[in-house]
Amino acid sequence: MILSLSILGIFLSVILLYFNARKFPATIYLGLFFLLISLYNFIQFVMLYSKSVFLVSVVFLNFGFLSYLIGPMFYWYVRSVLTDNSRLKKSDLWHLLPMAIFFLSSLPHLFTPWANKLDIASKIVEDNNYIWFYQPTIFAKHFSAFIIFISRPVLVFCYTIWSVVLFIRFKRIKGESNVFTKQHFMSKWLILLFVFLTIWFVSHALQIGESTFSGTLNIFYSLNILQFLSAAGLIGLLVLPFFFPAILYGLPMFPQPTTLLTNQDEPSGIKPGKPDGPTTGTGIKVENKYEADYLMNMHQNIELCMKNLKPYLQPDCNLTYLSKLIDVPMHHVAYYFREEKKQTFNDYRNGWRIGHAKNLISAGKANDLTLEAIGLLSGFSTRNTFFISFKKVEGISPGEFLARHTL
Repeated sequence: MILSLSILGIFLSVILLYFNARKFPATIYLGLFFLLISLYNFIQFVMLYSKSVFLVSVVFLNFGFLSYLIGPMFYWYVRSVLTDNSRLKKSDLWHLLPMAIFFLSSLPHLFTPWANKLDIASKIVEDNNYIWFYQPTIFAKHFSAFIIFISRPVLVFCYTIWSVVLFIRFKRIKGESNVFTKQHFMSKWLILLFVFLTIWFVSHALQIGESTFSGTLNIFYSLNILQFLSAAGLIGLLVLPFFFPAILYGLPMFPQPTTLLTNQDEPSGIKPGKPDGPTTGTGIKVENKYEADYLMNMHQNIELCMKNLKPYLQPDCNLTYLSKLIDVPMHHVAYYFREEKKQTFNDYRNGWRIGHAKNLISAGKANDLTLEAIGLLSGFSTRNTFFISFKKVEGISPGEFLARHTL
């Protein structure tokens, strides 16, 4: 399970960084936070369960210093979200101090010959409890292995408490700010993030403590309440973003201009939703747009695009084609159809095509053209696709519709 969760965490961090890094720099901290947690758990899997001398020799203490960045990345993300400012200050450099100290203390092991590392790894694979006696850092003479291992979840605990205090203070002082009045999901998102992170590091710290005082790592190999809580906290952390698409896909939530189709492109009788704010001569809306408004604006633009430009008449009309026409990222359009319309784009597009075919039949085009030709003129690539889609939408075949229309 640990390996699967680690892979999921890496996949999640890639999604967050790919979709959001450019528009929402704060997400960089969130993506790195998930990446570091996944790396930490992957190292735990290798050390405890892999039984691979090669993997243990590669990960043991070579990447452990990165785990001291989990807390700072989480804190920087929360602070960036609350203040809408993701820039780091010079004073933020001190957050890197624990990582730097551990890295410098690990230099003796890092420069140990590969043959020696393989020997150490083989002893760990043979008996995991060897890690309690091995002295890999220059601090090992002054601090026990327990202090070194427990320092990581304790540091995460300190940063979590710090972030919670910042969150509570921000809500009290700036409770009417845009972060919460226009993004009602943000409070729930951060609170759940705090809860699952707390469950994870508390249960993990207790596992380390119990294994230290018992002198064995057996607790990591048996089903118990701490194992369950640790897994539940980690699963909650990694799955949570998928329940908040605005976080995962970066739907706009702060003011930014949105392109609208201009009135001169509209056919007669079609009136788009009237903007609440001014627009420029090029059709650029300059008012504040938040998630709900953004989706409504997308809905209006899609409807106007289908009515004015009739992209559905093109056989290659798909999500990518539509997203280019309305100048909206494809994953945003996909989210709109999946979560808002509860309809596939193909069904939506075929609905327009069937409407066009009905208009052609009603206009008497069937007197000069075959039904198959009408289907091709409506955007369908084959006769079968046209007939199947028509029956799905109207409940009758094109021939039956034609017969009823000519009666």
